[in-house]
Amino acid sequence: MFKKILIANRGEIALRVIRTCKEMGIKTVAVYSTADADSLHVRFADEAVCIGPAPSSQSYLDIKKIVSAAEITNADAIHPGYGFLSENAEFSKVCEEYDIKFIGASAEMINKMGDKATAKDTMKKAGVPTIPGSDGLLDSLQEGIALAKEVGYPVIIKATAGGGGRGMRKIEKEEEFEKAWNDARIESKAAFGNDGMYLEKFVEEPRHVEIQIVGDSRGRACHLSERDCSVQRRHQKLTEETPCPASVMTQELRERMGVAAIKGAEAIGYEGAGTVEFLLDKHGDFYFMEMNTRIQVEHPITEEVTDFDLIKEQIKVAAGIEISGKNYFPKLHAIECRINAEDVAKDFRPSPGKITNLHLPGGHGVRVDSHVYAGYTIPPNYDSMIAKLIVSAQTREEALIRMKRALEEFVIEGVKTTIPFHIKLMEDEIFKSGQFTTAFMESFDMSDL
Repeated sequence: MFKKILIANRGEIALRVIRTCKEMGIKTVAVYSTADADSLHVRFADEAVCIGPAPSSQSYLDIKKIVSAAEITNADAIHPGYGFLSENAEFSKVCEEYDIKFIGASAEMINKMGDKATAKDTMKKAGVPTIPGSDGLLDSLQEGIALAKEVGYPVIIKATAGGGGRGMRKIEKEEEFEKAWNDARIESKAAFGNDGMYLEKFVEEPRHVEIQIVGDSRGRACHLSERDCSVQRRHQKLTEETPCPASVMTQELRERMGVAAIKGAEAIGYEGAGTVEFLLDKHGDFYFMEMNTRIQVEHPITEEVTDFDLIKEQIKVAAGIEISGKNYFPKLHAIECRINAEDVAKDFRPSPGKITNLHLPGGHGVRVDSHVYAGYTIPPNYDSMIAKLIVSAQTREEALIRMKRALEEFVIEGVKTTIPFHIKLMEDEIFKSGQFTTAFMESFDMSDL
């Protein structure tokens, strides 16, 4: 087992990793920028190293500084958390070169799954259901138009290096194809330096459902069932839950999706925690979308319904310990709300600043993962998420009631937050019914927030 782990991240996920390391008897090293000198992850780690100024390009994204911090503190492993360098193949490779264990995927696996066209081809060969469309990248506009006729409109074109909805266009009819093609390529080239495009059949009334998997160094994988992440704004998740409340979701479908995810993970010899993400349509058919080769923001809801510490499992697998091979299914219902420092009345505009007063909710079945405290100043330099509120209960109805109660108890003063939005969401009839899609937020009434 590792003696000392450096956490190459900040905020709540850094604190989350530190807590598990302490329980495992492993020493920890926090790295921080000057903007995060007063953050709790710095306070609770055994050691802390400042790695640069506030801009992430000069601190949390600087591979040389992070590896140097690991060397001077004699850390034998690095946990990247999520975001920043967690899916950076070069970082994974450099760690390997310096004999520091990267608690995550290898450079080869990250490269395979990071490119969407390659990932789709890999999964298709492994027998994982994929959306009808192009085999790899499109060579030309004409090829795209011909293929769209073959699979049938509507179709969607996506940037192979895309993310966050950039380089993506839905096309309803042939007359729209050329403009969408040109616009998507220009956007993708500007954002990612790559204008490669592929085409897929547009999935009707889709839900975003991901399967949590863990793989070990011996090529075996297991799954911990699904999470529904369909409530999104501009392709950014707002709330997640498990199990998926869709009417088409049955235990038989859940098991089939789990088997498919394991097939995909074992096909690439995946090591560590990750998710295989699917689109689930109104007919109960599911299709591979992408694979995230890291721990997810929403991992706590899976932990709550399975009584399974995913961070601990990540560390054990990285240390060479075999997984049990057992698959896990939800025993409870859990919901997570992302609490962001944003002004929902002003189009979710970031609201950094000093927290003047803070009261965290509590009670049975309530968990808060956060790095903030009264007097803490939220820096403007990073993601606006400041807490995750997780509740669990015997049924979804009970979980919704508990979440609303917990949100109403949650007091954050000094900055605007997304708490009012989440309270309204818990009261929304469509959301309460469980029968929503990834388009849910397009019609959600924000007028009185």
